Amino acid sequence: MITKEQAIEAIKEVKHPAIDRTLLDLGIVKHVSADEEKVYVTFAFPFPSIPIADTLISSISQPLQAIGATVLVDMVLMTEEEKQKFLQMEQEAWTGLEE
Repeated sequence: MITKEQAIEAIKEVKHPAIDRTLLDLGIVKHVSADEEKVYVTFAFPFPSIPIADTLISSISQPLQAIGATVLVDMVLMTEEEKQKFLQMEQEAWTGLEE
């Protein structure tokens, strides 16, 4: 059985590839819950079409799968307040995508 705490521990250091912040800090990982071997992750994106959405989801899914979890993903848009907070952090910590 995987707990919510174990799931969060597994993903807490996963950083955005172009912003020097974790996906948890940025609010992209909005909610995590666990039930037996399933981990439910809600991703909140600032805009409807994020080119690296699959990359971000994969970067969270891999460490969860490594602890034996089946990952179930939901995607939502950030609220205006969440988006402004995200954009502020992005501006402060932008590193750019590696080619």
